[in-house]
Amino acid sequence: MSARFGASDAAAWIRRAAELVAADADRLTRLDAEIGDGDHGLNLNRGFAAAAETLPEDAPPGKVLIAAGRAIVSKTGGASGPLYGTALRRAGKALADEPDASAEQLAGALDAALLGIRELGEAQVGDKTMVDALTPAVEAFAAASGKGLAAAAEAAADAAGQGAESTVPLVARKGRASYLGERSAGHLDPGAASTVLLFRALADVLAED
Repeated sequence: MSARFGASDAAAWIRRAAELVAADADRLTRLDAEIGDGDHGLNLNRGFAAAAETLPEDAPPGKVLIAAGRAIVSKTGGASGPLYGTALRRAGKALADEPDASAEQLAGALDAALLGIRELGEAQVGDKTMVDALTPAVEAFAAASGKGLAAAAEAAADAAGQGAESTVPLVARKGRASYLGERSAGHLDPGAASTVLLFRALADVLAED
């Protein structure tokens, strides 16, 4: 287990996320078909695949995440491209040009990612969006950061999963699902579901170090 989050960790995170998204793309698309456009899995799979293929060599972790974010924005359709792309670019900018980052510094970068998504999507917890999974994940990572990267990432992944499940009974107040009104209740938000994959990927990578 690495005590610092370096370039290899950042690259491995994006590649693992691409693997998990590819494996779960059909489910994500089915979830989105229930309350959205039905293209979330397809779009996100294309974006993360492109990101995994275009990661820079010999770059600090912040630059790796910025490059991944740009690729996702370029290749991902729908709302998920700008949201995930903004998140990764904000996280990368927060890490700046540092050669590696502590758990506490990565917690700050994840908080910057959350802020970027909230600014772009104007969503809050309870609106039935990815923010419902992302917010508790970021908070859990920060709370556990004193225990090291692996423990913090595992706590974040667990919190993301719980946050995603909390979207099932909610009535959507943002995005395409909000057009359904009360009919959006009873469905898992696809953006929250894919957020779980992102944090599970991070936990997988940091557990393997």
